[in-house]
Amino acid sequence: MTRADAVAAVRNPLAFVAARWTPAPRTVRRAALSALVMSVVIVVTGGAVRLTGSGLGCPTWPKCTDDSLTATSAMGFHGAIEFGNRMLTYVLCAAVGWAIVAARSEKPRRRSLTRLGWAQFWLVMSNAVLGGIVVLVGLNPYTVAAHFLAASALIAVAAVMWQRSREGDGEPRPLVGKPVRQLVWFLVLASGLLIAVGTVVTGAGPHAGDSSEVDRMPLDWETVAKLHAVLAWIVVTLTFALWFILKAVDAPKSPLDRTRDLFLVLLAQGVIGYVQYFTDLPELLVGLHMLGSALVWIAVLRVPLALRERAGTTVDLPGPAAEATVGTRA
Repeated sequence: MTRADAVAAVRNPLAFVAARWTPAPRTVRRAALSALVMSVVIVVTGGAVRLTGSGLGCPTWPKCTDDSLTATSAMGFHGAIEFGNRMLTYVLCAAVGWAIVAARSEKPRRRSLTRLGWAQFWLVMSNAVLGGIVVLVGLNPYTVAAHFLAASALIAVAAVMWQRSREGDGEPRPLVGKPVRQLVWFLVLASGLLIAVGTVVTGAGPHAGDSSEVDRMPLDWETVAKLHAVLAWIVVTLTFALWFILKAVDAPKSPLDRTRDLFLVLLAQGVIGYVQYFTDLPELLVGLHMLGSALVWIAVLRVPLALRERAGTTVDLPGPAAEATVGTRA
């Protein structure tokens, strides 16, 4: 490596890598999928922190204690769980970073795909700070709810990037009519509301996240849970109606398959939800329900993404000299 190469690598490492490496489309797809998988994993492990009462296992932030960056043996099981979840944030960052590098290096350059990767990065950073605030305010239920909603936003962006990595950059061509697309967006809105109310159920419910006294939302937990169930049935009904409408208008296979997948995931999530409700919220089932929430959200988002198709575009590839230009922006 020459001195000029070293300077270029320091000033713009993404452009430097992109000038010397062209990943296969399969590599880009796998990188985007790894970021999506890790965004789900971090939700599940965050749920494990709460359900094991380890939310204040590390009582401060960004250090684990005032005197130690890491958990100590004296902190026991709860400290290990909470600190382990914090460490997984670095794994998530690595997965998102890999997705950004792969997207930036793809030829022809896909700026929209790279932007989706950077959007994930900033969501991870902001949610890490929000997670620290959650600890500093003693697991205030409103900040816990915001923390989960931010994680859901990360899953949404990761799911979109994964889908976009599997298609071209041509203008989207609708596969169904406008009324069907409007129904789907109403389904997405109802699903988002379902998830938001789910955070209220958590905030008012018994699993506070720590064995110490933690404030809860001043709401009747069972009433909010019933509202959550009503919204779930609305989402299920909309999904069922959408599938029949897509069949009636002879829609392509992809929208039908994604709607069917969503219906099956909703049914599984509904079974878990009712069982946990009638068995006094055992921790394992609550954890499975959190995983189901992430999977439902992904399945919901895949439906509107399946309602259009994008063809590849023909773009002249830049020469090596242009790609290695020091001033090129990532």
